[in-house]
Amino acid sequence: MDRGATRRRPTAALAVLITSALLALTAPAGAEAAGSPCPGRKARTLTFSAGAVHVYRGNGSVCAFTLRARPGTRTRMSVSVQARGHRAVRQEGSRTRRIGPVDVYAGHRCVWVEGSVGPAAVSSGWILC
Repeated sequence: MDRGATRRRPTAALAVLITSALLALTAPAGAEAAGSPCPGRKARTLTFSAGAVHVYRGNGSVCAFTLRARPGTRTRMSVSVQARGHRAVRQEGSRTRRIGPVDVYAGHRCVWVEGSVGPAAVSSGWILC
């Protein structure tokens, strides 16, 4: 058996493996889920002067995160999701770009989503009913 042929096989297999890994990384997982910390499909975007709250829904869960419009110095931010009939799940703190995700099981219930960046805030009212 030729020694060169033995060495080429693992190299060719490695090249195919690397190429397929690169293709998997560059191809989006889903049109809506690319780059999102939340699973599921995008259901709403609640915009306000200092940023936006992105809301995703899938498998009975509702997930949300607040994204600042102009990242920079640390600013007080929050995000909150409440399924009707349950307590709100809230995350708040001092961040530069994003806070969340906050994930709750809502089933087929309506949800109330809130988010803030500094003094600016948004509240959805009951949505996704």
